Amino acid sequence: MLIRGIGSLIFMYERRSVMAIFPERVTKLWKEWEIRVLVLISLFLQIVLILLGNRRKYILRNRIRVILWLAYLGADWIAAVCIGVLSSSLGDDCENDSQKTKKIIWAFWAPFLLLHLGGPDTITAYAMEDNELWVRHFLGLLVQFGGAFYIFLLAWRGMPLNILAIPIFVAGLIKYGERTWALRSASSSHFRDAMRRRPDPGLNYAKIMGEYTLQKNQGFNASLRSVIEPSTRVNCLDPDAPILQVGYDLFNTFKRLFADLILTFQDREKSQSFFHNTTWQKAFAVIEVELGFMYDVLYTKACVSYSSRWGQILRFVSLSFTVFTFVAFLLIDRHEHSIIDLIITFLLLVGAIVLEIYAIVVLLSSDWTMLWLSKHGMASCFCRLPILQPADRRWSNSMAQYNLLGLCLKEKPIKCLGPLQRLPGIDGMLEEYRLRQDKGILHRFSYFYEMLEEHSYKSYVTVSDDLKGLIFQQLKDKSNRAKGRSNANAIYKQLCANRGDLVLKEKYNCYINLGWSMEEDFDQSILLWHIATDLLYYLDDQDQNSSSGRSPDCKATSKLVSDYMLYLLVMRPFMLPDGIGKTRFQDSCAEAIQFLQDNNAEIKGRTDACQKLLRVNTEVSPLEEKGDKSMSVLFDAARLAKSLQSMETDGDNWSNGKKWEMMCDVWVEMMCYAASQCGWKEHAQQLRRGGELLTHVWLLMAHFGISEHFKISQGHARSTVVVT
Repeated sequence: MLIRGIGSLIFMYERRSVMAIFPERVTKLWKEWEIRVLVLISLFLQIVLILLGNRRKYILRNRIRVILWLAYLGADWIAAVCIGVLSSSLGDDCENDSQKTKKIIWAFWAPFLLLHLGGPDTITAYAMEDNELWVRHFLGLLVQFGGAFYIFLLAWRGMPLNILAIPIFVAGLIKYGERTWALRSASSSHFRDAMRRRPDPGLNYAKIMGEYTLQKNQGFNASLRSVIEPSTRVNCLDPDAPILQVGYDLFNTFKRLFADLILTFQDREKSQSFFHNTTWQKAFAVIEVELGFMYDVLYTKACVSYSSRWGQILRFVSLSFTVFTFVAFLLIDRHEHSIIDLIITFLLLVGAIVLEIYAIVVLLSSDWTMLWLSKHGMASCFCRLPILQPADRRWSNSMAQYNLLGLCLKEKPIKCLGPLQRLPGIDGMLEEYRLRQDKGILHRFSYFYEMLEEHSYKSYVTVSDDLKGLIFQQLKDKSNRAKGRSNANAIYKQLCANRGDLVLKEKYNCYINLGWSMEEDFDQSILLWHIATDLLYYLDDQDQNSSSGRSPDCKATSKLVSDYMLYLLVMRPFMLPDGIGKTRFQDSCAEAIQFLQDNNAEIKGRTDACQKLLRVNTEVSPLEEKGDKSMSVLFDAARLAKSLQSMETDGDNWSNGKKWEMMCDVWVEMMCYAASQCGWKEHAQQLRRGGELLTHVWLLMAHFGISEHFKISQGHARSTVVVT
């Protein structure tokens, strides 16, 4: 923010030299309208921010994020530049009283720019990194307030309009201060410190050992006896309690995960008391509520507007002062000012009031208000406005899809480059330029083309109920394995490390045949199982549940998770364990494209491609034949697919349905492993992008106790000296 302030001053000097190249008439016109245009743009950007700021947590469209990003960056810069232009304009006319009188109304606009710099309640930070810059925003507050106050002094004539600027100054200072405080509260260090418990020295070890030594020296037969401190009674959660109340209760405990703090066994038992006795529908609904609260804390003014009585008082003061100024402005003499300036002033006043009222309505329609009403038994007396805060849209409820075969078959040409893509050999030429060392224009275009291609093959589907039910049931079964055991922490830690191998070993007893695919790097396992799933999916048209009593469509669910995990590997690699997944993916694509081109006459679609791939003899390991320079796993995946097929024909009691059931369980366990290995910052970042299924799985695992954050397992041990 301080940099923006300095930048605005530089802009003042640069614009003079730039405007010198235009005709004098244009320069004069721009000088007359420059401040007016900047003020209106600033107001427009505030409208965009308040309307779209809260919607990004459940809307996935890139255009929303791009518009919001531009508005977020532009709003502060435009307001800062406008303050600089105002101070420069009034300073130039400081010896001309008539001109200064005309521009008093321009000086009246300065405190409105402070209001705009304070930003709306629906967005304080665009990304997590913005919270860490709260000190810069605080310095910006001092600089911009100083600039606005300087404008106020330059234009001071003791006129009514000068006096009316004072309450707007107060309101602007409140709004800007709220934003700075919200950013500070959400910064990682302060967020962690706010939840850190008081230092615990434990029992007085020196005193106990002193007493023990004294008894021994006096000739007594002394010994130490340890007594585990009785467990604190856990307040179990009622499975029938309102979802908002349960979600908020758990949010206050499990928000520690977003600060990388430890949890206790009481926290685990409290959470398990609910999740072990509820349905998957309620479980995921509670997690949606928790993550919704977390989004508000990290990216909005929730810590000021929702959680503090002072915030409500300041909101009342800000709105009251703005309304008072508007009424007073209607009553004063305004004939000496131009019609255009009066219209802009009315727009600023009405805009400030409407935006403030809109923020209050959003507050009243939020989960925070509904929670308060629910606690006081008044939830049925109030109805939220669905257009502002849809009750069922706390996140996008979508999962991205990305498919290797679809990319290699060029099934979705880039719309804006359709004619270019139809040119023969264009892909090979661009790949050749991308690998060159020289940084020519074609080299840069090849990277741009690759980025567009990646995004064009990304799609979204709704997270199916079958998948949610399978995730919930698998985690519940795993949690029951360790619940009540003396070494529960060790068991839970081991469960976090399972990435499909536990399913193969214990549930289906087929690790001997398929275990090799789990012993590789995790990104390699994802690629192997993704390609193998595709090969079987398009060749297997039978009913997968024909011999299985399990109701979910495991075949379709396996396909969904397979494409989702590849999306994470390609587009969100920072959410997966470190590896060379992108290199393996690119090499596998290159080998697949080469294979498809060699057999182009016989391949008409995915089914033909899958059939052709499975006909390749893979008795000898591809690694032995090709060496390890290429990281492609294409034909290793074909080996895996053949192994899965052979289980159905050679294995006892194996059916098509059981095969897909096993594959579905493997994919769910792999997704759970990826969720547990992803850092809290990466999970927090996804909340502003419409949410990520992996984040919901991560939090659900923690609620079932399957997390490495549970470090305290028994509490204090009391030692007493026993003399015999």
